[in-house]
Amino acid sequence: MPVPKRRHSSTRRDKRRAHDAIRLKSISYCPNCKEPKLPHTVCPNCGYYRGREVIRVSEEE
Repeated sequence: MPVPKRRHSSTRRDKRRAHDAIRLKSISYCPNCKEPKLPHTVCPNCGYYRGREVIRVSEEE
C-alpha cells in the first residue's frame, strides 16, 4: 500500500479541511403555532405540515 514520501505541510492539510466545519442548523418557524422547527419537517409542537394536521400531538397539560 503506498505511503507518502514527504510530509504534507500544515497549510496543505488545513486547505483540505476547510469544508469540514460544523454548520449551524437552519431554523424556520411554524406558521400555525409560531414555534421554531427544522425546515421541511412536521412541527413537533402542533403536528402541522404545510397547513394540514399530519400527526396528532398529545396534550400533556
